[in-house]
Amino acid sequence: MLPMLEQEAELFTPLYRQAAAWLRERKPEPELIADVGSGPGVISCLLAETFPQARVIAVDGAGSLLEHARARAARLGIADRFSTLEAELADGLGDLEYPADLLWASRSLHHVGDQRAALTDFASRLAPGGTLALLEGGLPARYLPRDIGIGRPGLQARLDAVLEEWFTRMRAELPGAAEETEDWPALLTAAGLRHTATRTFLLDLPAPLSDEARAWVVTTLTHRREGLADGLDADDLATLDRLLDPDDKASVHHRPDVFVLAAQTVYVGVKAA
Repeated sequence: MLPMLEQEAELFTPLYRQAAAWLRERKPEPELIADVGSGPGVISCLLAETFPQARVIAVDGAGSLLEHARARAARLGIADRFSTLEAELADGLGDLEYPADLLWASRSLHHVGDQRAALTDFASRLAPGGTLALLEGGLPARYLPRDIGIGRPGLQARLDAVLEEWFTRMRAELPGAAEETEDWPALLTAAGLRHTATRTFLLDLPAPLSDEARAWVVTTLTHRREGLADGLDADDLATLDRLLDPDDKASVHHRPDVFVLAAQTVYVGVKAA
C-alpha cells in the first residue's frame, strides 16, 4: 500500500495544505502535534511545515510506514522536531509521551472497530484547550465524465455503490466492531469535546491532467478493479479493463477528459481549558 498511500497524499497536498492553514487560524501555536494514523508521513511533514515551532509525532500501527515517515522528515530537514510512535489505534495512544495540543486524524478512525471509544481516547490525549481535527467523510472523488463513450454511462456511480457495500463489510469485520451513526459532531461531543467547526476542502484538478495526477487515477482504478471485481457485472469489468489498458486509446492513460475532483470534510473539537 505504500506507493499508493504516498501517491495519493502527495497529489492531495493542496487540499491538506488548505486544511492545515485553516487549523492554524484556529490553533496558531501548538507545541505538540500528533498525526494519528499517519501512514508514510506526508501530512505529518506538511503539518510540521505549517507549524514551524511545533514538535510533530507520527502515530501508526505499521512500523515500515513510520520508517518512511522518518526518512521523509530527514529529507525535509525537520528530523530534529519529528518523531514516530508505533501504536494500533484500536489499542489507544497510551504511549504518547505528552498531551497533544493538536491531534490530526485523517481517514484513520474508520479502521477502528469502536470509533466512539477511539475518539474518547483521542480526547484524553489532548492537553487542556487542545484541538482534535477529524477528517472523515466528504464526497467520493470523480475523475471521469458520466458518459465516457465506452460501456454503460454512470460507471463511477456504480463503482461507488459497490465500494460502499465493501466498506460496510470491512467495518463489520473489524475487531470490536460497533455500529455507529456517523454524526461526527455528536461523537466529538460524546467524547467530551466541544464541536467548534466543520469545513469541507476541495481538490479541483481539471483536464488535461498532469502526469502525476493521471498516474493516481490509473492506480485508483486498478485498485478498484482488483478489490471490487466480485460486485461488478461483466460489462463494467470489460470497461475497466479498457480504461486500464495502456494500448487502448480510450484508456485513462490517453484520454483527454480525465480530471480529479474531490471534497474532504474536517470536523474540529476542542477540549476544555
